[in-house]
Amino acid sequence: MSPAPRLYGGVDLGGTKIQTAVVGARGKVLGEAREPTPASGGPPAVAEAIERTVRAATDAASTKPDALTAVGVGSPGEVDEGTGTVAQARNVSGWDGPFPLGPTLSESLGTRVVLGNDVSVATRAEFELGAGKPYTSIIGVFWGTGVGGGLILDGREWSGRGAAGEIGHTVVKIGGRRCGCGRRGCLEAYAGRASMEAKARRLVEQGERTALFEIMEKRGRTRLTSGVWDRALQDQDKMARQLIDQAVEALGAGIASANNLLDVEAIVIGGGLGTKLGEPYVERIREAMMPHLFVDDRPPPLHVAALGDLGGAIGAALVAKGKPASRG
Repeated sequence: MSPAPRLYGGVDLGGTKIQTAVVGARGKVLGEAREPTPASGGPPAVAEAIERTVRAATDAASTKPDALTAVGVGSPGEVDEGTGTVAQARNVSGWDGPFPLGPTLSESLGTRVVLGNDVSVATRAEFELGAGKPYTSIIGVFWGTGVGGGLILDGREWSGRGAAGEIGHTVVKIGGRRCGCGRRGCLEAYAGRASMEAKARRLVEQGERTALFEIMEKRGRTRLTSGVWDRALQDQDKMARQLIDQAVEALGAGIASANNLLDVEAIVIGGGLGTKLGEPYVERIREAMMPHLFVDDRPPPLHVAALGDLGGAIGAALVAKGKPASRG
């Protein structure tokens, strides 16, 4: 009798949603679940929501959390993989100081929990299973609540001293908009969904009109999700177009600068907005890069993340499995 196959859980913790998956051999998704990230209650409420979505995903896969070999969590903020704590997850409501997310989930789920950076694990998934498979060096850019980056260089993940890949905090305008990190002029201050929402609210207070918040309320949302932005763009909402245009311009400058430094083979665009807006906007980002590329006669190809919304959860499951990202 052959042994039961090993199953792994993956959790993608985002600013507006928690996506979970149960992953089997070769990255096959056997069950998944999703729910909004709690807007109040801080880290304990988030941990409870993660537990619920993992249980829902295991139900969909006809298994139980304690039957999983391990669960991986891709989290924003300062992730201490050794202690299982997360701090300064600023795009998650109420999360400032360190919280023992790994130990908390391990106790509630009854299995081992491994943490990783959210964008790094999503980039790893695209490298191993998605749009990055043909290449040995890629930059993953994940455009959502914030703007995060992941690096695969010469077939291996690159994290530097622990903070590599923070493309969202590339400065695209000296003395520009205030970013959520407290600094000015960051790419994320122009392209992060949270920053764009804050800008939209300020413009409304100044008397400008938009349908963004009407769409949000009709959909029962409390924040401007990627779907809300997409709908507003389809409806030709002037403010939505202006803010997205600014985001695309900033993304073009920031990504081009990163590529001028690293000269990778390809760039993968994912995240909530990246995957929702898709190829037409990736093409616009490609065009916005061109004036800033040092070697503009051979720009790197840009691809939409092939794994879509499941990429982060699949990448987290790969981290739980312990398989290193390498090729070459």
